[in-house]
Amino acid sequence: MRRLLLAALAALLPITASAQERTMRIVSGFAPGGTADLVSRLIAEAAGPHLGARVVVENRTGANGFIAAEAVARGPADGSSLLQCPMGTMTISPELPGAVLPVDPRTDLVPVANIALSSYGAVVGARSPYRSMQDVLAAARARPGTVSYASAGVGSAQHLTGARLAAMAGLDLVHVPYRGAAPAAVDVIAGRTDLLITNLGDVVRQIQGGELRLLALADAEGVPEFASAPRLSEAVPGLEVAGWFGLCGPRGMAPEAIRRWSGAVEAALRDPTVRQRLLENGLTPSFEGPERFAVRMQRDRQAWGDTIRRANIQAQ
Repeated sequence: MRRLLLAALAALLPITASAQERTMRIVSGFAPGGTADLVSRLIAEAAGPHLGARVVVENRTGANGFIAAEAVARGPADGSSLLQCPMGTMTISPELPGAVLPVDPRTDLVPVANIALSSYGAVVGARSPYRSMQDVLAAARARPGTVSYASAGVGSAQHLTGARLAAMAGLDLVHVPYRGAAPAAVDVIAGRTDLLITNLGDVVRQIQGGELRLLALADAEGVPEFASAPRLSEAVPGLEVAGWFGLCGPRGMAPEAIRRWSGAVEAALRDPTVRQRLLENGLTPSFEGPERFAVRMQRDRQAWGDTIRRANIQAQ
């Protein structure tokens, strides 16, 4: 009996070791060093122990995140590979007329968990004459077609937020698209473009360093570091924008795999170090399981779709 018991235990050991050594991955569609990459790496490190696996981040950049999205959507549905899915990829791109997408986020990807909300901030260069959003609006009304706003590209969240601002305030603003938020911020700092409303994580270091001036936050919650900042809705009633960063899996992902990942994310977000790192980068830890995350996605698709149709925005 003793020999049989030892043999049974020996047979179990390789399985346990194999489970501990297996590798899972989070695929990020954006470059290392950006906000999406930061979120991916934080959650990979913190969630790994709760999954009993090593979780690595793989950056597959390009096509506004859709190279990564396609890799996950067409990959195995066993929970071994998830997509770090930001708001723009999941809710704006599928609503944009003329956009040619390799996969449809509405049907080819499923929500697993939301990780963090991202405050959007309205910023101008430190040498800008505008000291408040009211100053920007007054200048735009006094000189229609002369005040410009930068974005990370046509159809980006920054573009649509500017379009929503112009529509709700009755303004004629000039849209200046860039290849990403970083070059857009550079030109705002230099004074070549007047305004940028973007994910706070894109510009928090420049605000802290005094290169950019934060005029307002675009959501009601905000972040502790900028708790005293005005809200965009104070200048334009009803105008609120908040981004988010979550995890999505391929269609057909097993419910048990979804539950395991969702539980691991929830546990990871209880870690004070993870929470502090997110807050330092303009992000608010905000766990949502698959059902609540799905509701958020659907609501944002409707809202961004309405903005796109009203402004007659087309993919380029």
